[in-house]
Formats: sequence, C-alpha cells, structure tokens
Amino acid sequence: MSFLDLVNKRQSDRKYIDKPVEKEKLMRCLEAARLAPSASNSQPWTFVVVTDKELVKKVGKAAKGPLGTFNNFATDAPVIVVIVLEKPKTVTRIGIKMKEKEWPLIDIGITAEHFCLQAAEEGLGTCMLGWFDETKTKELLKIPEEKTVALLITLGYVPQNYKHRKKIRKSMDKIVKWNSYG
Repeated sequence: MSFLDLVNKRQSDRKYIDKPVEKEKLMRCLEAARLAPSASNSQPWTFVVVTDKELVKKVGKAAKGPLGTFNNFATDAPVIVVIVLEKPKTVTRIGIKMKEKEWPLIDIGITAEHFCLQAAEEGLGTCMLGWFDETKTKELLKIPEEKTVALLITLGYVPQNYKHRKKIRKSMDKIVKWNSYG
C-alpha cells in the first residue's frame, strides 16, 4: 500500500472486538514509535503498555471524563498504550525557553502517529485519547507523581463491518499558502 493509502486508512477507531493483539504486531508498533524523530534526539517518552484485561478496563474507565460521556469504548480495547512525557535533553530545554516552543509535545505527537500508522499497516485500529483522569491513570500504573501522562492510545482489532469514515478535511486552497501568508 502507498503511504497516502496508509494515511487514508488510519482513523480514530472507537470499537474493538475481543481479540488479543499479537505481541509481534504490538512490538512493531512500538518500534515504529521508538524510531520517531525528536528535538535534539531527546526521545522524551516512555510507553506503558497495558494488556491485562482488568487493568485495561480500569485505565479505560479513567478516560471516560467527568460525566462518563467520553471515550466509553476505551474499556473494550485489548490494549491501551500510555505515553509518559519525559524530561528532554538540556539543549532542548534551553531551546524551549528561548523560542517558547514546546518541542517535547510535538515529539509526542510524532511518536504517537508513528505508532498509529504502523498499527494501521498491521490491520489494527487505534484512537488517541487526550481526555483522561491523569491522577487516576498514574495511580493505576504506578507512574511517579512528578511525571506527565501526555496521551493514551487504544489499540485492537475492529469489527469487520466497522465503517471506514470518509475524511473530511479543509481544501488545499484553504490551508496552503505559497511564498507568503497573505
């Protein structure tokens, strides 16, 4: 499949079947994430891979939001990958202050998308979750209090009849400027 076909195939999947993800596939997704570029090669991430069914349910429940209305599907995912933001290298921290750019958060986005694209290549569905109870997630996974949980990614097989949604995006003429903004 071409890269653009892969990008089109990757979507936020919110329904999973009760089928474990093979360790080989999971490891290839983690390897794709590990190889992602980062500012000053800081690699400011640690991946906590949750595969225990009961723990997945608890972490998934922590992603439901204050009214229990968000991310209800997360408890049914076979795997939840929790990305912990780590301290970047000194040169990156200096750059953050000087340029007022949060490169580690950009790096987290890049590594997460590498993971999700590899998952799509493996025939797996994913959904990145930014809404979750960070305190509860840290407690469940024994993540030190001073750490930041940046993102959760659900991972698993989607039902065969699960609809691939047409991507609705702004047109090129609305998002691309040539040689100047104006």
